[in-house]
Amino acid sequence: MPVDALVTGAVETALNTLIKEDEDSQRRLARLRGKIIRVTLNELNKQLIFVFSQQVDVLGAYEGDVDCALALNVSVLPELRQQANLTQLIKADKLSIDGDVQLAQQFSTLLSGLKPDVEEKLSHYTGDIVAHTLVSGAKQGVRWLQKGVARQQRYVAEVITEEWKLAPQALEIAYFADQVDDLKSDVARCEARLNRLLEQTAP
Repeated sequence: MPVDALVTGAVETALNTLIKEDEDSQRRLARLRGKIIRVTLNELNKQLIFVFSQQVDVLGAYEGDVDCALALNVSVLPELRQQANLTQLIKADKLSIDGDVQLAQQFSTLLSGLKPDVEEKLSHYTGDIVAHTLVSGAKQGVRWLQKGVARQQRYVAEVITEEWKLAPQALEIAYFADQVDDLKSDVARCEARLNRLLEQTAP
């Protein structure tokens, strides 16, 4: 099975399973019925086409017109679940929307309502205590990884600015900006003085 078909199949199955388990999500899906949304993942140069009917069909390619087209990086995907983030993402050039913006908001609302209870599902197979232990451990592991990444980012930034001197420090940038402002003021004063002198020497 091609990788694209595997990915679209997995996304489609996960979405429809979560929607069936939640009445509110079923109502949100009904508002999208008959619509088609294309999501382009920029760095992967891949598209996911969401076709809404009684369920969600996810395609890897689609030749027809779509009602709304979104383009974003994979890292932005989790933020799509928060409708309030859409405007901020657009302003920050992290999200491009072509077509019906309201449709994008409804899509975001649908995603925000999908909250899988992994612990509850896992408990059917392992029991409550084991499921809780596994999920808690996984969450702690994710937090540890996030802290590690943030630490590495800070370290790299310090090496670049402090040791390698490849980028200016924040104070150096602020000092440079102040110097530019002073220079602008000096130029403005010189220009005003020159204009006065020209006026005085004019016949």
